Amino acid sequence: MARTELESLRRMRDMPGELRRVRGLKPVRRLNGTPVNGRGAIRERNEARILKAAEAVFAKKGFNGASTAEIARRAGVPKPNLHYYFRTKQVLYAGVLDNILEIWLDAMDEIRPGAEPADALGRYIARKLESSRTLPEPSRLWAMELISGARHVEPFLKKRLRRLVQQKSAIIRGWAAAGKIDPVEPEHLLFMIWAMTQTYADFAAQIAAVLGKDKLDETVFAAASKTMVTLVLKGVGAR
Repeated sequence: MARTELESLRRMRDMPGELRRVRGLKPVRRLNGTPVNGRGAIRERNEARILKAAEAVFAKKGFNGASTAEIARRAGVPKPNLHYYFRTKQVLYAGVLDNILEIWLDAMDEIRPGAEPADALGRYIARKLESSRTLPEPSRLWAMELISGARHVEPFLKKRLRRLVQQKSAIIRGWAAAGKIDPVEPEHLLFMIWAMTQTYADFAAQIAAVLGKDKLDETVFAAASKTMVTLVLKGVGAR
């Protein structure tokens, strides 16, 4: 990768949300949540199609192994059209990661001041597990990115995610101080919830094989959710 590309990637890789607002990825103009015109709607559909294809290719081959030519073929669009919407492979990769990161981070909003621990943790687990059910490939891509050293997302991990975990940990410690749960190490509680929920995306093939299923269905996720919530709430002694 050329030095200029690396410098561009370092500038754009800091955090989700900002990941999609990088140079080369133009936002769809909207008015009250509606595309301004037909072109906006077409652009949005094409971007969604390309991102969906990119999820599958990146999840299978990783960043280095994937090519925009293969992604374009999978999306059913000419390669020049792909680069019209996503200027470089780095920008497209950032867009795929951003999709799952924003869903995961939004789910953490369940842990907020004034929320009751049992309700907040139960809803958080349910939302994280639902993302594993509906978006398994972005989750696997995220796992591959971290296993390979997290070079594209390290600044995000050390900055935005670290700050968010600190904020949510303070809320959890407040629950313990108020006698609503037993004292626990909040950071490790969050790590364990991430591991439990994302396993059902990242290791779906293993779980399906052991359960004697072709793929994970809604009954599996319902049982998993009930079990996780029970274990976590009993484990923290939620009142």
